[in-house]
Amino acid sequence: MYAVVGCTDCHALWLLEDPDSAETATCPRCRRRHRTASLKRLFTADDRETAREARAAMLADAAGATDAFESTPSVAEMESEIDETVVGDDEYLDAAGLDADEVAEAGERAARRSRSRPEIVREALRSLDTPDETDVVSYAAERGVPEDAAADLLDRLVRRGEASETGGTYRPL
Repeated sequence: MYAVVGCTDCHALWLLEDPDSAETATCPRCRRRHRTASLKRLFTADDRETAREARAAMLADAAGATDAFESTPSVAEMESEIDETVVGDDEYLDAAGLDADEVAEAGERAARRSRSRPEIVREALRSLDTPDETDVVSYAAERGVPEDAAADLLDRLVRRGEASETGGTYRPL
């Protein structure tokens, strides 16, 4: 259940979900704490959307904008219209003269580059089966980490106790 309640200090209206379950509620505007039992419930509803619409109507009425509120479609109606009329990503990119596949590849490259070098070396240890130093260095080099830096990072991970090396095979700890 949802209730529209109002603050006795600043007159803000807000929604409370299951108002009988909490002992207190805090006004989102002035941050005053109220006992929920003493808050006047201006409207109650079983679903959130109905309570939101009622709160919006109360705010419009207080602002003298009832006519504008009534002529505006509900949030659910506007969301359904957006789903129907939105231009898709591929269509938008094509209209802008861009190849959608190239944009996706660029995004993937940027995501790969945004990882740090130690993260890439750790990822190599996690994803490779029984990796040796050559495997880890190659994996990291394919993802933009210089070979000497990858070897140094692997050594540091072992010294810090984040990885172990047994017989030339590494594993994360």
